[in-house]
Amino acid sequence: MLGRKVLVGVGGGIAAYKVCELVSTLFKAGAEVRVILTDSAQEFITPLTLATLARHQAYTDKDFWQPYNRPLHIDLGEWAEVLVIAPLTANTLAKLAHGMADNLLTNTVLASNCPILLAPAMNTEMWQQLSVQRNWQQLLTDKRYYGMQTGYGLLACDRVGAGRMAEPKEIFTNLRSLLYAKWQQDLVGKQVLISAGGTREYLDPVRFIGNPSTGKMGLALAQAAINRGAIVTLVHAPVSGDIPVGVQAIGVVSADEMRQAMLNNFADADITIMAAAVADVKPATYSSEKLPKKSLPQSLPLAPVGDIVAELGQLKQPHQRLIGFAAQTGDIVKPALAKLQSKALDAIAANPVDLPNSGFGSDSNSAVFIDANRQVEIPACSKLQLAHHLYDFIQMLF
Repeated sequence: MLGRKVLVGVGGGIAAYKVCELVSTLFKAGAEVRVILTDSAQEFITPLTLATLARHQAYTDKDFWQPYNRPLHIDLGEWAEVLVIAPLTANTLAKLAHGMADNLLTNTVLASNCPILLAPAMNTEMWQQLSVQRNWQQLLTDKRYYGMQTGYGLLACDRVGAGRMAEPKEIFTNLRSLLYAKWQQDLVGKQVLISAGGTREYLDPVRFIGNPSTGKMGLALAQAAINRGAIVTLVHAPVSGDIPVGVQAIGVVSADEMRQAMLNNFADADITIMAAAVADVKPATYSSEKLPKKSLPQSLPLAPVGDIVAELGQLKQPHQRLIGFAAQTGDIVKPALAKLQSKALDAIAANPVDLPNSGFGSDSNSAVFIDANRQVEIPACSKLQLAHHLYDFIQMLF
């Protein structure tokens, strides 16, 4: 986000208080931030608060009518690299859908060409009104606009239902992802199947064989795919992090459960990415009751676990693309090449797990992407960036 020019438009709803966290997060991430408040937004939060967090004047309709060298809405519209409107109220939504411009925010929208991220928020009954949904769908036909889903939960009106504004962390993540992908929707119409997390193979109800995977890479792959327009199914073992909004999530625990879920969904997938850290072995026997310490075996008999990605490779159809991950130490390329060939993969991402800030549990990662003709090295970056790099690489497989 360093140096990115982000314009935040604040509508008049109780969720306006959440925008403080978003503006603060953007500034801390290195973005240049400007804020526009509608008149009704100022009933919930002050321009001074947002100006302090943005380290720059926050603009209102009073500023709109002050003399400047150039019209303020023109300057702001040309300055912005991206515009975020949060909360998007039913009133502002209606204005945007019909091209109206009666305040600084809506005039700036029409005077700009940048992409716009929308985070609606309103009472459930308001959100579900036919007229509001019609305006929402009409607005999203314009490729400038990317709409975030409303959340479900307890609203300020005490109603439990849809209409909650997306959380600031979620807005920030979507904004980063969309900016990296340059707002391209190159996965529209594609079904993407992703596995994530580390499977657990239980000896008894409290003990298992596992691995350090947190599933962060798989979650990043799901987030990036959603932002590029895909229909995403995520089969996940236990993970550390939130499932991106809009993803169909299927929770599993063991390798056998993951295998079944992947097989159940594989036929519909255009792209399958096996990012999970699946166990290679499991205890040969399972006790339904906790084993006393004195009853634990001195040596643990093990049984093999099926190779999910190899099985998918045998089922793969010509239109499908199957991507594997190879978490390695030392030489990461040679074993990845062997897996690419032996498992009928279209590509594989070899990533080191013995380097700082890479691999299991880290927020960053590095990799070498390999297919039959190419090897592309991706230096250490955030896992979300790595996910986008991988989708760029996959596009060349079609």
